[in-house]
Amino acid sequence: MPSPSSKNSIDSPRPVDRVIDLVDASLRTLTGSSRKSISVQEFPEGKKLNEQDARISSALMRVNHTGEVCAQGLYEGQAFVARDTSTRSHLRAAAAEEVEHLNWCRMRLQELSSSESIFAPVFYLASVGVGALTGAMGDQISLGFVEATEDEVRKHIDKHLAQLPAEDERSRAILDKIREDEIRHGTEALDSGGVEFPRSIKQFMTLMSKVMTNTTQRI
Repeated sequence: MPSPSSKNSIDSPRPVDRVIDLVDASLRTLTGSSRKSISVQEFPEGKKLNEQDARISSALMRVNHTGEVCAQGLYEGQAFVARDTSTRSHLRAAAAEEVEHLNWCRMRLQELSSSESIFAPVFYLASVGVGALTGAMGDQISLGFVEATEDEVRKHIDKHLAQLPAEDERSRAILDKIREDEIRHGTEALDSGGVEFPRSIKQFMTLMSKVMTNTTQRI
């Protein structure tokens, strides 16, 4: 019978397979060809927005879309260097749900006759690098980073829910569902062995996230 370490090696994808997976995921994220398992049509239609409200909702959903692009990059970078197959599986499963979030935000922007941020590809590539660097520090740190990131996303969504026009029930329902999933992802990451980051690091992450928010809100 093979030892646990040899079994883990057998189950682990070859480097070339990891590269193929990363390239495939990157192309799907940036081209919008990722499959969706839940249609945005399942969220309430809501009322037709006036021009000012549509502009506000578009800006907020553009930021959330870029945030989901970043999440994809982080997860893919972390999975690329994950040492343990269970950690890699956890990251892949969370990334699959993030694809749904990405598609909901993308389709909502289309409904609002708006567009994604032109900086989304830049933030995606940067996020892949950050994810890989974090993952290289070890699976416990990597999973802890997932929780810290999801907590930051939750904070953003809380602010956006307060800023959304009252008439935009559709965007509100989408963000409510995303918020629910992000909280669960963070909890599952800690339960899987992640190390919770200290408050000082989370505050630094908040400052860094403002760069993305301020950059993508309008373009």
